[in-house]
Amino acid sequence: MPSRPPKFRPEAWLASVALITICLISLGNVVVRYTTDASFAFTEEFSVFLLVLLTFGGAAVAARNNQHIRIELVEHYLPPAALKGLFVLQWLAGVAVMGVTTWYGSIFAMQEYDWESLSPGLGLPNWIYVIWLPVLSAAIIIRMTQNLIDRLRGKKDPEVIHES
Repeated sequence: MPSRPPKFRPEAWLASVALITICLISLGNVVVRYTTDASFAFTEEFSVFLLVLLTFGGAAVAARNNQHIRIELVEHYLPPAALKGLFVLQWLAGVAVMGVTTWYGSIFAMQEYDWESLSPGLGLPNWIYVIWLPVLSAAIIIRMTQNLIDRLRGKKDPEVIHES
């Protein structure tokens, strides 16, 4: 088995840290609640925020590794020349959706910063939570573009397993 250098993907690390943190603060909250009949006030607010990080970080990893859910029936029966056109069409659809998410997420983050709005639970600035939406949406666009380039070149990642 050939050895390959490990891939450094910041969004994969971010998603992993978010998942571990969600597990730890949720477990801590359960233990404290059952032992003291009180709970940590910050757990829900942080858990929701970390879940968004986990979702978008995982989506960026999936976009890079060509592992997003899609209908592959058409891909299996198209000739190679038409297949490249389909890859570009898939990329355009993904970039359109994530581009809109990045654009409106940026506007939303700027508004939260300008209005100095605070989170309802802990009173932290909301922009700290919201700024990750456009940043990670842009990361997904970058990873989709890298994946498109690999697919157009005919490169297949050996880790990708499609069950169809």
